[in-house]
Amino acid sequence: MEEPPRNLRELLLALRIVAVAVSVPVLLRLRLEWLERVLEPRRRRPDPRRAAWLARRIDGVLATAHPLVRPGCLTRGLTHYWFLRRAGVDLRLQFGVGLVDGRYEGHCWLVRDGEPYLEAVDPRETFVATYSIPRA
Repeated sequence: MEEPPRNLRELLLALRIVAVAVSVPVLLRLRLEWLERVLEPRRRRPDPRRAAWLARRIDGVLATAHPLVRPGCLTRGLTHYWFLRRAGVDLRLQFGVGLVDGRYEGHCWLVRDGEPYLEAVDPRETFVATYSIPRA
């Protein structure tokens, strides 16, 4: 279980995480090139030491914000991408398609230094990469 925010700054961060996660269904209605423009930060505040803490915080907030926030890779991936890119983390949001239980399904995941990032299982074993933000 995610620990509660310790101060006003963490509470505001949690509210921003929820706001981005709730907006994912609307963002996904954009054409991919527009989505990339929205997701890519205009300026970044590099703080690589904060990336691991921020990733854990995002997952905790997303887990506690259900049912307000939809579960799934799209919400998780776009929300992580939004905040981690603004924290200066160099990563990509990768989209792919694969055969799961006899049906084609889509998945998105983060890629950092050429490897899946924050994934329990390597999605490349099941999904073929089809598009990434930023475009490779």
